[in-house]
Amino acid sequence: MDKSAYPYHGGRLRWHSSLAKLTFWSFVFIGIIFIFFYRSPSRFHSDPSRRSLRTSSWGGPAWEKKVQTSARIRSRNGFSVLVTGAAGFVGTHVSAALKRRGDGVLGLDNFNDYYDPTLKRARQELLERSGVFIVEGDINDAALLKKLFQVVPFTHVMHLAAQAGVRYAMQNPSSYVHSNVAGFVSLLEVYMAYFFFTKDILNGKSIPIFEGENHGTVARDFTYIDDIVKGCLGALDTAQKSTGSGGKKKGPAQLRVFNLGNTSPVPVTNLVTILERILKVKAKRNVMKLPRNGDVQFTHANISLAHRELGYKPTTDLQAGLKKFVRWYLNYYSAAGKKADAR
Repeated sequence: MDKSAYPYHGGRLRWHSSLAKLTFWSFVFIGIIFIFFYRSPSRFHSDPSRRSLRTSSWGGPAWEKKVQTSARIRSRNGFSVLVTGAAGFVGTHVSAALKRRGDGVLGLDNFNDYYDPTLKRARQELLERSGVFIVEGDINDAALLKKLFQVVPFTHVMHLAAQAGVRYAMQNPSSYVHSNVAGFVSLLEVYMAYFFFTKDILNGKSIPIFEGENHGTVARDFTYIDDIVKGCLGALDTAQKSTGSGGKKKGPAQLRVFNLGNTSPVPVTNLVTILERILKVKAKRNVMKLPRNGDVQFTHANISLAHRELGYKPTTDLQAGLKKFVRWYLNYYSAAGKKADAR
């Protein structure tokens, strides 16, 4: 399993970020109004930012057999789970963990180019070798979703499809709204800074180190991917049964909101220092002011509810996790380079 997804930093932002968040969501909903009321259909469908959001062809006996085989439960009292965003970093690890313990798993992903699609394809190959089939399609394709639920009576849905990051939302609002608002998923504060830092350090490029006002420290609540997976599976395992569907509710549905993260923000400068030590390469640091575009100086997760109800407690520290990530990164891209040379 690749460890490309080490530092997942999320959690509840401190109170001083409320104004920035309010501004951000105002921007999003203005974007929604613009998209649905002022853009003509021809422009809407020809927007290059949406090309990767189309659903690939699906259906037919062979396709249905793959779907059913992948979602087949192989353990007593197991689940049959539809995992959206299955080729993403969290989705891949959650799908693999479910499959290992005997649950039936079917992935769904649109393989857009929010970041390098070749990495998503590599994850797809990895999952399919372990028996997880990923349907290539969009979470907003109602016909596809209806068909999937006709073919497989899923017991659970693990909804992890999202495009994350405040800056990307401002650069490409229509794609962001399509995936995160129309797709009904919460904002995940993920920048994958460690990934791009590693790449640029090894290539001798400068990396941006942001600082707050008066040279204040910028810190993020980094969490190792395996700890996030434990939290996701814990929420799945403790979820109550459905209260009904089709207008025949038997009672109020269960509603729980968990923060999955770590408990102590780490200065980004510390992250870079650790990477320098592991890579044995000095980084070219380009210190600059934190942009006023929704980014905040600190992120910090409150995991008290997750700890109480799920027994959730992160166990991997930043240095140990980064060592595993760097090992994966060097192996993966070294192998990719050898494949390219052989062509």
